[in-house]
Amino acid sequence: MANRSPSIRIGDDAPGYDLDCFSIPKNYAQDLEKVFIPHGLIMDRIERLARDVLQDMGGQHIVALCVLKGAYKFFSDLLNAMETLNRNSDQASPITVDFIRVSSYCNDQSTGSVRVLGGADLSSLAGKNVLIVEDIVDTGRTMQALLPLVEQHGPRMVRVASLLVKRTPRSLGYTPDFSGFEIPDRYVVGYAFDYNDYFRDLSHVCTLRETAKDKYALAVQKL
Repeated sequence: MANRSPSIRIGDDAPGYDLDCFSIPKNYAQDLEKVFIPHGLIMDRIERLARDVLQDMGGQHIVALCVLKGAYKFFSDLLNAMETLNRNSDQASPITVDFIRVSSYCNDQSTGSVRVLGGADLSSLAGKNVLIVEDIVDTGRTMQALLPLVEQHGPRMVRVASLLVKRTPRSLGYTPDFSGFEIPDRYVVGYAFDYNDYFRDLSHVCTLRETAKDKYALAVQKL
């Protein structure tokens, strides 16, 4: 197996970056605390993850399975990077895509249960190299629920790529095959990470003010 690049570890005391150093939508400026991972760093890291994936899984048909909703930006950027490498390779790997939707969060807490809400006909994964693309591994319960569903259909290989892995005492100990960043136990938004479906449209991964959690939680409860 090809060597994989290590995850970038962000320390527990990492201060983040001042919002004034970046372009932040005005409607969110009062809700964010810091920029935690700038967009440019995310994109550079994804380029390397794409190379790692193809070195490990290349040469065969790859089915990339996106876990919605949170992984859609990471999924898109990772596949674009993989396609760029494919175009410049003598042994390009065909890549097809599919989607599955799961839910495990309410406000800023993992609920402890995972619901598969719909998506792919997993029987099509039989005999294929399957790359599950997730946004974040927190407790690990999502993968604990999803992996058996995928594996029962007889794929040739299953790998998991997650942009973030959170260091948390709630973790079940699951580690993805490919990970971009290891972060402390903080709630982050942006780059498709959300708080009750807000903040997905931010380019950077950011930390959220406590006042914003109250603000958007209350807005949801009133619906």
